Amino acid sequence: MTVSLKLPDDMERRLEETAARLNVPVADLAAAAIRDLLTQPTEEFEDAARRVMEKNDELYRRLS
Repeated sequence: MTVSLKLPDDMERRLEETAARLNVPVADLAAAAIRDLLTQPTEEFEDAARRVMEKNDELYRRLS
């Protein structure tokens, strides 16, 4: 898939500077950022994981 983005000048400059500093093409850096955003756990998953961890903490306290 090809995506075209229109960024404000300051964001474009920062993206180019960051890509240059990391020695990667701008498109690769943008794709990596999008990939990271889309692969983050959802808020529902995080809430469920938090509840499980809280229950585990309570169980471990009772067992000790």
